[in-house]
Amino acid sequence: MKIWVPYESVAEVLSDLPGVACTVYDGTGPEPDGIEDVEVWIPPLVTVPDVPGTLARMRSLRLVQTVTAGVDAYRPHLPEGAVLCNARGVHDAGTAEWAVGAMIAVLREFPGFTDAQRRGEWTYRHTGVLADSTVLIVGYGSIGQALERRLDGFEVEVVRVARSAREGVHGLAELPALLPGADVVVLLVPATPDTAGLADAAFLSRMKDGAVLVNAARGGVVDTDALLAELKSGRLRAALDVTAPEPLPAGHPLWSAPGVFITPHVAGSTPASDRRMLRLMRAQLTRYLAGEPLDNVITDAY
Repeated sequence: MKIWVPYESVAEVLSDLPGVACTVYDGTGPEPDGIEDVEVWIPPLVTVPDVPGTLARMRSLRLVQTVTAGVDAYRPHLPEGAVLCNARGVHDAGTAEWAVGAMIAVLREFPGFTDAQRRGEWTYRHTGVLADSTVLIVGYGSIGQALERRLDGFEVEVVRVARSAREGVHGLAELPALLPGADVVVLLVPATPDTAGLADAAFLSRMKDGAVLVNAARGGVVDTDALLAELKSGRLRAALDVTAPEPLPAGHPLWSAPGVFITPHVAGSTPASDRRMLRLMRAQLTRYLAGEPLDNVITDAY
């Protein structure tokens, strides 16, 4: 069975599985031979240049197993007869940890103090604080649950929102009424047609003065122009691990907007994620070879 894997570490962890032949392809350089015989494709973290064309040429494809939670690059182009699985759970720890760190960094004004440190200035002042605040988690899946566990002990109130309401979790339809009460709004929703531009001008206008928007979802979930307007007015602050466009080009106004902390889509890029990704790849391919049900099968938009 021919498998394309993104990294040598994945090839190594699958090397003793019976009948498995791994070809390493990270999306850069010449495409390997034999694409028409690939039965399982594990794409790299950074999306290959031509996903539709690549999938169309994989005439033997039966399984696409991503190393990401997001599958928006693959789902619309999946060939008939192929199954798509994501890496739900792999990046929970790293992303949740980043979200806690990012909200604290903005509330406690760490970026400003770092600038002052470089200038050699002692800029004493009071700052905001996470304690006694309300954190609204928009997208209460496995990452949202991991975030809530990490917020335990910070003396905050957590409000949960998911696509559908359930016990203890509000539905998306309730979001407009919940936004005015939140000090921090964390976006963890998947990229789907329903979530594109979710945080638009109306959404942002409902957030209270001085609130912080934390985006660890996808850049397209936020209307960049609407966010820029709020940042420039000084009414809102933000921590962004993802942007639209992405990568954020030099000279883009987001770079110099006041009150924004930006990281280059690194929330899930940690050794913990790497370890968990390898465990998932091994377990999933073992199940596939045995004809057992697979984990994390995508059956809808996500």
